[in-house]
Formats: sequence, C-alpha cells, structure tokens
Amino acid sequence: MSNFLTPPAFKPEQTGPEADKRYKRLRWQVFLGIFIGYSGFYIVRKNFSMAIPMLAPFGFEKGELGIVLSMNAIAYGFSKFIMASISDRSNARRFLPLGLILAALSMMFMIVPVQCIGPEHKGWAIALMAVLNFLVGWFNGMGWPPCGRVMTHWFSIKERGTWMSVWNCAHNVGGALVGPMSVYGAIWFGSWFYGADQQRYFLIGTYLFPACVAILIAIIAYCLIRDTPQSCGLPAIEKWRGDYSNTYSEKAEEVLSSKEIFRTVLTNRFLWYIAFANAFVYMVRYGCLDWAPTILTEKGIDIKNAGWAYFAYEMAAIPGTIICGWLSDHVFHGRRALPMIIFMSLVAVAIFFYWQNLDNINVVIVCLICIGFLIYGPVMLIGVQALDLVPKNAAGTAAGLTGFMGYVLGTALLANVVIGFVAENAGWSWTFVLLIAACLLSILFMSLTYKREQYLVENRNK
Repeated sequence: MSNFLTPPAFKPEQTGPEADKRYKRLRWQVFLGIFIGYSGFYIVRKNFSMAIPMLAPFGFEKGELGIVLSMNAIAYGFSKFIMASISDRSNARRFLPLGLILAALSMMFMIVPVQCIGPEHKGWAIALMAVLNFLVGWFNGMGWPPCGRVMTHWFSIKERGTWMSVWNCAHNVGGALVGPMSVYGAIWFGSWFYGADQQRYFLIGTYLFPACVAILIAIIAYCLIRDTPQSCGLPAIEKWRGDYSNTYSEKAEEVLSSKEIFRTVLTNRFLWYIAFANAFVYMVRYGCLDWAPTILTEKGIDIKNAGWAYFAYEMAAIPGTIICGWLSDHVFHGRRALPMIIFMSLVAVAIFFYWQNLDNINVVIVCLICIGFLIYGPVMLIGVQALDLVPKNAAGTAAGLTGFMGYVLGTALLANVVIGFVAENAGWSWTFVLLIAACLLSILFMSLTYKREQYLVENRNK
C-alpha cells in the first residue's frame, strides 16, 4: 500500500466539553463529505446508458453497445470486493476522492472513441469504449468501501442504520442528476466544442460536463472527510457513546494485512448468509426494475406510462430506505434481520398483485411504488449488517463481499440472464414465480442471522 493511502496516525486523545462539541461537529462534517462524495460516483457511473441512443447515428449497433454496457456492472461487482480490502487499509479521506477522480477521467475519455476513432474503425472504437466503461465501473467500486469505513468509525452500531439509510439516498440524488446534467451540459457547452455540429453535443453533456462536476465534488469531499476519530485526537466511537458491538476489541482499531482481512471475512458464515440473501434481493430489485418497461409495453401499456411506473419505483425508494433504517435502530434496537424479513415478505405480496394485474396500469404503478418503497430498505440494511458482523478494520471488505454477490450473481446472472431466458422461453408468469421464490430465499438466508443479533436486545435489557 502506498504512503499516499496510508491511514493517518492516531493523535493524543482530547477529553472534556470542547472535545464533545468537536466530535459532534466532525460527525456531521464527515457524513456530509461521504454523502456528497458518494453521490458524485453516480454522476459518472451509468452515463453510457444515456449515450446509447445518440451513438446509433454514428453507425454503432445495439449489440456492440450492449457488450460495452455490460463491462460496467461486471467491473463494479469485482471491484467492490477487491478494492474494499485496500480501502480497509487506507485513508478514507484520500481513497474516496482518488476513486472519484479516476472514474471521472475514465468517463471523460469516453469522448475519444467517437471523436478520434469513429465508426470508420468501429472495432477499435468499441474495444476502447469497453475498456473505458470497465474502468468507470472499476473505479466506481472505490466509492462504497471508504464510506463504510467512515460509518463504522464515526457512528456506533445502534445508530448506524438510521445514518446509513439517509446516506444511502446519495445514489438516488446522484443518479437523478445525470439526466438534467446531460441535457443542460449539451445545451450550455456543446457549441463551445462543436459549433453547429449538434449531433456531437451529447459528448459534452453526457461525458465531459458530469466528469468535471465529479472532480469538483471529489475536491469538496476531500476537504470534508476525516479518516477516524482517533486521527483527529478523539476517542473511538464505542468509547464516546458507550455503545459496544460484540465484534469490538482494541485490535479492531488496528490496520490488518490483506491476508488477515480476507481470513476474517471469508471464514464468517453469517456474512455468507447475508451475501446470498443479497444476491436474491438484487435479483428482485433489478428483475423488477430492468424488465418493467418491457413487460408493460408488451402488455399494451404505452411507453409513457411505463416510464412513469419506472420513475415511481425509484422515487419511492427514498422514504422506504429511511424508514427501514430508522426501524432497525429505534424499534429493533440495532437488529437488521427482522426488519429485512418483514420488508421482503411485503415485497413478495406486492409482486404477486403486480403479476395478477398486469393489464391495469393504475394497480401496476401502485405495486411498483410499493416494491420500490420496500426493496431498497433490505438492500441498504444488508450493507449495514455486513459492517456490524465484522471488526471495523474489515468492514469494507465485508460489505464488498455482499456487493459482489449482489451485482455478479444477483444482477448479471439471475436478474438479467436467467429472467431474460425464462421470459423468452416460458413467459412472464414464470418470471414472477422466480421473483417470489427469490423473496422467500432471501428471507431464509436473512433468518439465519436472527439469533446472532439477539445480544443487542439482551444488552439493552440488562
């Protein structure tokens, strides 16, 4: 690990009212830093999807562009696990901005295959697009782990669900900005670069403008984030709040080697339970989201209404995520399994009504709102539970394992390949059967962690 990323040394511990006041201020500051920073990753993550329609007039075909598109998800799934082990041994204040700047530069260079190579050498252009989109996905994998590191060091186990539920909305904020930025970036700056050649304006709006904004956000995030309380001369969060998890020890404050981190994570059977649960949750999440427009249009519902259904699904995620996180802290006292089981049971009910009312757009939109409201809570809480189940110095890698299973097994294989194959060969009804089965399997794996979390209630009752 380079000296640039080495975590800062602990400073002598301060005590007293002034230290308490400073602790509270810095907690809000680092939270704002990781919220803004993580939203920046979503500004330069899925931009290629928006560029696909504008690339067709240049002679690029959908099949070729689909290959390029897939590189992002594959890279992100692997990176979220592999880069997490580096993050656990790095200064979060530098690791997050570094990843965001590299992702932004990779996105910025997406202009090159169209502008400098073009359809005249289409094979080379597609290959370069694929490499760059892979790098965009890979560097995006450097976003979640340092945020998880900050969360475990600055927020204790019985408040983490609430804080992380709010932080998790950063990806909704960042993702929502991509569309307007691509439009207005092209309008404001397209003519600066291409004059009257409006066909190329999208290169500025979709790639260059968001990349520049992301670099600015990386600088802001660097100014706000701090690695650990101890690096600021403050006590560990457990000592400050008197709130200890059963994974905490003095060794949890030390930086582990890669071998120690992987051994800690890969030998924890509870992490594997929630990793498989996450795969099935992601199968439901993207199985519903990615296929909704296709299902509805095939059932005769016009694309405009299908688009509003898609929008409603995403927007309902924000209040649902926050409520789920709040419940896990304040009603279930830091336990994650019970609220996830309840929410996924309700998701299964909503999917059933969705299935039975495909011809009624009003019922479908209500069902998609319900699914969006309910599904993102478990998505978020699995990440929180991964942080809870291991010592702080392995938290990023633990969350990376669940993310890897979610994106590679749950999304790429189950939600995209399996559901697409089943829909093509057996019809949509069988896809809904698969989605309900995925809900039940996620509940099964979540339930295996129930007893593991009971100490939180027992400690409260002492």
